[in-house]
Amino acid sequence: MLDIAFAKPELPKSGALVLLIHEDAKPSGLWQQADEATDGAIARAFSVAEFKGGKGKTCAILAPGAGLSRVLAVGLGKEDDVKQTTLEDAGGAIVAALGRETKVAVAADALKSGQAAEVALGAVLRGYRFDRYRTKEKAEDKPKLTGLTVMTANAGKAKSAFEPLQGVAKGVFLTRDLVSEPPNVLNPAEMASRCEKLAALGLTVEVLGPEEMGKLGFGALLGVAQGSVNEARMVVMHWNGGKKSDSKPVVFVGKGVTFDTGGISIKPAGGMEDMKWDMAGAGAVIGLMAALAGRKAKVNAIGLVGLVENMPSGNAQRPGDVVTSYSGQTIEVINTDAEGRLVLADVLWYAQEKYDPKFMVNLATLTGAIIIGLGHEYGGLFSNNDSLSERLSKAGEHTGEKLWRMPLHDNYDKQIKSDIADMKNVGGRPGGSITAAQFIQRFVNKKPWAHLDIAGMAWSSKDSPTIPKGATAFGVRLLDRLVAEHYED
Repeated sequence: MLDIAFAKPELPKSGALVLLIHEDAKPSGLWQQADEATDGAIARAFSVAEFKGGKGKTCAILAPGAGLSRVLAVGLGKEDDVKQTTLEDAGGAIVAALGRETKVAVAADALKSGQAAEVALGAVLRGYRFDRYRTKEKAEDKPKLTGLTVMTANAGKAKSAFEPLQGVAKGVFLTRDLVSEPPNVLNPAEMASRCEKLAALGLTVEVLGPEEMGKLGFGALLGVAQGSVNEARMVVMHWNGGKKSDSKPVVFVGKGVTFDTGGISIKPAGGMEDMKWDMAGAGAVIGLMAALAGRKAKVNAIGLVGLVENMPSGNAQRPGDVVTSYSGQTIEVINTDAEGRLVLADVLWYAQEKYDPKFMVNLATLTGAIIIGLGHEYGGLFSNNDSLSERLSKAGEHTGEKLWRMPLHDNYDKQIKSDIADMKNVGGRPGGSITAAQFIQRFVNKKPWAHLDIAGMAWSSKDSPTIPKGATAFGVRLLDRLVAEHYED
């Protein structure tokens, strides 16, 4: 993680200087000082490049004088239109452009303390790298930037504002690490072991193995896992930060298929390697719990993750099998590649029965159908509660982890009606993400609930301002914001 320092505004004598500029703003503060110190080189460069501070625009000046290696101007757009995502994206742009620098100072003297902290957060998020398996990387391919200094009028206040954001960033990085790990390393037992290490943050962690889940009657979850030599786990993580220990907790549930071959209904070979991130929903819940603990959130929260590996073998679940879920409802398994909903069925019923939560939110890389509908811009939101749905959507807009509400209706239940059991696990191609949500809804027992289908959002094939190519940790910041705005004491 990049080291972030906050300091009073002072023109640096060496290294790179970053100017954060609102659209059509007049030179002042460090911007004006830097231009004067470089004999007007900055003003001339802006004029030639027609740089006016437009949102997302940048202008780089190499060796402008005054001992500086370069000046990077980052546009913030109209001052009245600046949002949290604007500032975070600016921070990300700094790291993307100056990764080969060793010394970077950011002139944030035109921003409020909280805004300066948000720029720092964006820089930290973009600075993430998963490189633990690279043994022969060339020096020129490695970033040199290890930290930056953010200069603002009230450095102490900015530092205080950044501390909880840093806790959230650590949760994001934990999720990105988990999702990035190869599946031969991160099996259910290993993932559960990493959850246990979160006790160091103050979480209480409980791990249930196949024997305990078998006694409970987790027939749906264990049916998915039975084809693999890597046995299933369920992990329950408690964060008791609320004032009232007896108050109803908020509950988050994640699908954790550490590798998904599709089972007997096996997937095509092309692209199957991507199925290491079919545990991204569980990864997001784990990262969220770490974030809540890391920033000492004043809330009682529980995170549950069902961890399985879906493999074909002589002992694997077959199309046509009927399993009995923890709820007692029976499920005809038509397609063994529709396994995530079976995992969620048991964990959600357990969560609502044991903890009587205020609400439950589950996250899952559940269906390819949601990608067809929403692409890679929005996660799918399904909910039985309008208030919870609205709060989730607003939190998503605020953090840039956007959600689009999809319909739920009894008419879709016809598609998952089974001839021999209470339901079947797929309803055909039409409305595939919706029928999957209808299936999951049968296991929430009318508790306020939302299902986030993040299949299109868990992994990015290209860089974005605050997310390097790879695991995104979608959901961590969204749900942390939901808790912070509405559910803390």
